[in-house]
Amino acid sequence: MTKIRPVPGKDGDKYIPFEKRTGDSSIVYFTRDLSAEGLKKIYDRVSSVITGRTGIKLHTGEAEGPNILPRPWVKELISSRLPDAAIVETNTYYEGSRYTTEEHRKTLEINGWTFCPVDITDSEGVTTFPVTGGKWFTEMHVGKSLPDYDSLLVLTHFKGHTMGGFGGSNKNIGIGCADGRIGKRDIHSRPGGEMWGIAEEELMERISESTKATIDHFAGHICYINTMRNMSVSCDCEGVEAEPVVTPDVGILASLDILAVDNACVDLLYSLPENAGRTLIDRVQTRHGFRQLSYMKELGMGNDRYTLIDIDHEDAEITAAEAVKDVKPEWIPDQYNTFWGRNRHE
Repeated sequence: MTKIRPVPGKDGDKYIPFEKRTGDSSIVYFTRDLSAEGLKKIYDRVSSVITGRTGIKLHTGEAEGPNILPRPWVKELISSRLPDAAIVETNTYYEGSRYTTEEHRKTLEINGWTFCPVDITDSEGVTTFPVTGGKWFTEMHVGKSLPDYDSLLVLTHFKGHTMGGFGGSNKNIGIGCADGRIGKRDIHSRPGGEMWGIAEEELMERISESTKATIDHFAGHICYINTMRNMSVSCDCEGVEAEPVVTPDVGILASLDILAVDNACVDLLYSLPENAGRTLIDRVQTRHGFRQLSYMKELGMGNDRYTLIDIDHEDAEITAAEAVKDVKPEWIPDQYNTFWGRNRHE
């Protein structure tokens, strides 16, 4: 009997406003404090689920990438809250400065990720996690050492992405935990097809199914932090070739619900004064990236409704518009990575 190929969903280019969503709600914490202290404060709100040996999944970036998470922030978080944790990464599908483990190690040193262990989880091979309820996969290949961890902190630099539209916690896990030779290949291409042959809704669904495999494995011991800073439309995998940053910095969000935290970040972009999020929104829309959100909901990975808690103001419940009302939508578009006169490499 011929196996029927799955059909991707639709409307990945359509944003669903908060008031049109239905279902349960989750808690998302928010701080405007973009600093090491702000990161520690918001981590404390979701850290209760972190036990045992802990991996921190973050995007360490291509060599000299200008927009990656500030290393001093991460160093302070680890030294004060997670002294025995390790950063977990995988090698890339494309040939670049992180394609082989040897190249990857050199890039980690260049980018300053030298203050704690970094486990390139697929350096010694791969293993698989089952995908429950997916239509593209029954299993996903991940780095062999990823199951060695009891808990996972997903520490994400929220930004754009060339193919995915945006890179939030979903992309950080879905592509970032898949190993470089099998998992990432299966997400991006069909057997015998082009290397980057899968795009739009189908790509978003494959990323989300890969993510589901990992979050199901760490169920009950995984939390998510999205940092909305240095948000180019380009991913950190583009390194120094990333497009200029023209979207204002917003703050840091955290949740135990991956869909809620990613959806909240998108909502904050839409709520920025004077349509200041338009460049990044356009990147998401043209890549049909909203399908990441709708498919995560279909897979039962979380809630797209949430209560936003302002930890800077006595845990007040606020709207997305209230969260960004004081953000100044000013930029200097003719100077690469310059924003309010500040060098974005800081």
